[in-house]
Amino acid sequence: MGDLPDRSAAFFEWYLAAVDAAELTDKRYPVKGMNVWTPYGFLARRQMDRILVEEIERSGARPVEFPALIPQTEFQKEKEHIKGFDAQVYWVTRGGATELDVPLVLRPTSETAMYPMFALWVRSHQDLPLTVYQIVNTFRYETKTTRPFLRVREIHFFEEHSCQTDAEAASARVDANLASFAAIARRLALPYLALRRPEWDKFPGAFYSVALDIPVGGARTLQIGSVHHYRENFSGPYGIRYEAADGSSRLVHQTTFGLSERLLGAVVAVHGDGRGVAFPSELAPYQVVIVPIPGRNGPDPVPWARTLADRLRARGLRVHMDGREERPGAKYYHWEARGVPLRLEVGGREATQATATAVDRHGNRSVAGPEGLEASVEEALRAFDRRLAERAQTAFREAFAPAASEADLVGSTRVRLFGWCGREACGHAVETAIDGALLGTLVGPPPGEGPAPVACLVCGATEEIRWAAAGRPL
Repeated sequence: MGDLPDRSAAFFEWYLAAVDAAELTDKRYPVKGMNVWTPYGFLARRQMDRILVEEIERSGARPVEFPALIPQTEFQKEKEHIKGFDAQVYWVTRGGATELDVPLVLRPTSETAMYPMFALWVRSHQDLPLTVYQIVNTFRYETKTTRPFLRVREIHFFEEHSCQTDAEAASARVDANLASFAAIARRLALPYLALRRPEWDKFPGAFYSVALDIPVGGARTLQIGSVHHYRENFSGPYGIRYEAADGSSRLVHQTTFGLSERLLGAVVAVHGDGRGVAFPSELAPYQVVIVPIPGRNGPDPVPWARTLADRLRARGLRVHMDGREERPGAKYYHWEARGVPLRLEVGGREATQATATAVDRHGNRSVAGPEGLEASVEEALRAFDRRLAERAQTAFREAFAPAASEADLVGSTRVRLFGWCGREACGHAVETAIDGALLGTLVGPPPGEGPAPVACLVCGATEEIRWAAAGRPL
């Protein structure tokens, strides 16, 4: 047993080793990019879904579930959408031995599945807003190198779709989605940038797209979600109309909000270290692991460990007692690699005193009990979460650097922030210089402090200048 590869020198090797050490997924399924959710990974995913559902339902969305197969006739109604996804879709052309009259697409995303039904559901302004979400699997024929959670062919996917009365109401829903994600990110201690993608990089069929990106070192970034304002680009082809209060017939304006299992990959990438994964307590499959340490003399610690586990579970904590016949050090390594926030060591002394030695994932030690034992454990978890968030914020701030010229972009090891006039030619010049992508313009303030940009980095224009960021997307 040893440390993982150096993440700063070999990020992907470190990431794959961390995921494997935590046993979050099994990549050996015989279809490339379609991985097995192992028990521990599934538990983490279940906590992730719980957080998503709580926050999105708080904003007014309601759950639905649509079929996975989409008729070609519906899929082709929105030409921009089919152009964006036609290279990635899986086609079903036979049912048993029978050739299908209409080929079916295995859901890459659900606009073309949902919107024919929305046209039936929406009739009057009283039916609006319509805001629904589902958590389903989507399928995309990914041709690049697949990596667990980050780039797969079968994707655990959250998607919200809304119909609004007009563009202003749709913009308000975009803002609500961004607020929901901010709450999700706080609960996972994930700092991020919200960036309005440039026109050449927005979602096919969108009026505009806002992506949610995190830096993962070396100017690399990971998109973990996105929000899209469609205007009438989908409601027109699908005939989603409503009768307004004045009796006129109008097309709805639409939005979507999408997140995937990349969110779990982002937690690994942001919080993990040389020992493996580190989970915030909101997401951890087990928030507390109890390790009894039998001694040659003194009382058996196992009964007290079991009592302690029951007391903590009664407080709503997710607790696991590791009763395996294994050396304590091996157990410590096992659970550190799996990112458990807090370990409680229980030996003969602790059993006698009705206490536990608490050690968090970063090695901070304290004693819980005997008085206020449960409260002490809960405070140790909160303290760990605070430190985890502080570490992530520090790394986030250090991931960015301002650029004053195109020369500053060449060979950059940090995500660059700069002034941009919005012209496509200047954006592509930035992409060439950094050998990456112009990620977009910032929605909200930039990380760190400094004066606002006054001129475009490329052309020197001083009108309509906004903060932009460039990096190398994973």
